[in-house]
Formats: sequence, C-alpha cells, structure tokens
Amino acid sequence: MKLLPIFATCAALVFAPLAIAEHHADHGAMKQQTVVDIAVGNPDFSTLVAALKAAGLVDTLSGAGPFTVFAPSNAAFAKLPAGTLDNLLKPENKAQLTAILTYHVVAGKVLAADVVKLSSAKTVQGGEVAISVNGSAVMVDGANVVSTDIVGSNGVIHVIDSVIMPK
Repeated sequence: MKLLPIFATCAALVFAPLAIAEHHADHGAMKQQTVVDIAVGNPDFSTLVAALKAAGLVDTLSGAGPFTVFAPSNAAFAKLPAGTLDNLLKPENKAQLTAILTYHVVAGKVLAADVVKLSSAKTVQGGEVAISVNGSAVMVDGANVVSTDIVGSNGVIHVIDSVIMPK
C-alpha cells in the first residue's frame, strides 16, 4: 500500500522537530535571550542599543541580573530635542549617558502585574522613578508604558514612549 510510506514521512516531518527541540531543551542548547539580546534583535530598539554600546553597558545588562528595563523605543528617542542624542553619544558625555540609561533600569525582575502595585521604584542610577496607574494606562516618570513583559533570561523589558531623565 502506498499510503503507509507517505504517512511515515508526514509523521517524521511533524514529530522530528519536536524530538529535536526536546533534545535541545534537555541539554540546555536552547538558551533564552538576555534583555540585551532582545533589544539587539528588535529594530525598534536600535537607538537604545547604540546608546548602550556608547555607554559601555552592553556587558553589564547581558549579565546575570535580574533587571527590569523601561526601554525607550526609537520613536521615544526621536522626541528628544534636536541634537540631544548626538551630543549624549559623544565619548566626552559617557557619564551623563550612563546616568540616563541606568535611570531606565530597576534591579530585579518586576513584571507588569507588580509594576502597577508600585508608586515608585529605585533605579540602578540611584534615583527613583514615579509610577502611576490610571485605569489600564501605566506611566513611569511621565512616559507611557506601551508594551510590557518582554521576558528574557536575565530580566524583563517594558517599552516606554519617552526617554526619562534623572532628577
């Protein structure tokens, strides 16, 4: 009967990837991405990635963490006054850029369900961001949280629509 080989081939095509994935999961070969890997892989974070590189924070945020990153999108960086970003990316302004970027990071993995219970959070920079909730809208220092719970192996990213500045 000719259907048996076709069935066997179809079964192999369906079940082989599952077996391979299970094999990799058992041996740790399938590694979850860090928050930096996620940002690098998302074109909406290309400006953030460039800033992280300029500040020398890529290795830090690729570390064990966990970190909660309130990540400004490219559109958020575009809202800055003309020339601000170019000026911050200059080597002589690395300390200021680092302060701004670490103001967007909270130690620990704080998922959206926990963020909405907070009124503020201490940042890695040392300052505190104000958190407010109005219905389903969440704001961090006046920036709208537009996407939440992008989970990585070393933390979580919440996307914001503005760059927030330390006091």
